[in-house]
Parts: sequence; C-alpha cells; structure tokens
Amino acid sequence: MKKKKQNFKLNKIELENSKKDFQKVLSKLKSRYPDSSCSLIFSSPWELLVATILSAQCTDKRVNMVTPLLFMKFPSVRDMAEASQESVEVLVKSTGFYRNKAKSIIGSAIKIVTDFGGDVPSKMIDLLKLPGVARKTANVILWNAFGINDGVVVDTHVGRISQRLGWTSNKTPIKIEEDLIKLVPKKDWGRISHLLIDLGREFCKAPTPNCSE
Repeated sequence: MKKKKQNFKLNKIELENSKKDFQKVLSKLKSRYPDSSCSLIFSSPWELLVATILSAQCTDKRVNMVTPLLFMKFPSVRDMAEASQESVEVLVKSTGFYRNKAKSIIGSAIKIVTDFGGDVPSKMIDLLKLPGVARKTANVILWNAFGINDGVVVDTHVGRISQRLGWTSNKTPIKIEEDLIKLVPKKDWGRISHLLIDLGREFCKAPTPNCSE
C-alpha cells in the first residue's frame, strides 16, 4: 500500500496560532538581545560579502581572524579581481574549503568589476549572479550592508531553532525561509536571524539544548 505523503503546510488556524506564539517569543528575544547584530566584522558591502562566503561551515570568530590580513593584502574589489587563486587560498586556508572559497571570492570580484562597475549590487537578482552566492548570503548582504529586507537568513542555527519552536516542519533552507516569511513581520526579517543565532549560541545549542532555561 502506497504511503500517503505528509503535508507540512500550515492551515489557517495553525498559522494564526503560530503567529501569536511567535510574537511572544520575538518580544522575549528582543528584550534579551537588544544589541543583536551581525558578528562578522566589515567596513563595506564588499568586505561583508567576502566574510560571508568565508563563514560557510566556519565560525565567525575564525573569519574575523582571517579577514584583516586578507583585506590588507587585497584592499579593494579590483585588487581581488586581479589576485591569483594560490595567493588567496593561503590567506583563507584556516576557514576550511579554502579552494572553493578562494575561487568564489575572486570570481565574485571579477563579476562585480565587469558587470557592476566595481560596486556590490544591492538587488537579490544581481547578487545571485555572483559565484558562491545563494539566498542566504544575499540576504546577509542586503540587510546588514544596505538595510534592505528581502528575505530571512536561514543558517544552521535559524533552521534548527525554527524547527524546535514549531515554526516550520521543513528541512531545506528555502522552504524554512518561506515559512518564516509567513510568520515574521517584514520589518523584522533582517533581525530575526541575528536573534535566533544569539539564542542558539547561548541556549539552543545543537547537541545539548538548555531548554530549561
């Protein structure tokens, strides 16, 4: 007998209840983490783009240790566009997956210089054209560099905690983002990820969540 596929879509009543619960949680998160913000250190959209690419499967703390020397060696987008693969690999090696990351960073620099006049684009459709940039990275750039709410950043913390709180039953980042967009007021799309990341680091850790707190 063919097993019926489970439907994870929220019905109207479930969605309204989730919204009520969400507002309570959001209020508590804002109260506990009033200064919640991006932990990557950057001084321009380009520096944030590079730092975000490097942060894949790497801690922000490690990235912040690597980027000062990287930006000293290659201070501008155009400098990076002319860099050799090997010279960048050496500087980003400790972040892991350094070959792919170096390739994406240089490729993005070349694309930005060639197609966008040397300036990091401020539209989702354009950011997604850059090597190594998917929706998560694009959302990070848009909110933290340009103050634009175009979606919700879904990293491992956000995905894990959203599932634990019952805000989504989906597993893929794009589906989780779609569910969060239904629940989160647009004005909080950019901030919610930082709040959940702070919660994840302090209490809702992956292997040993401190739920009693």
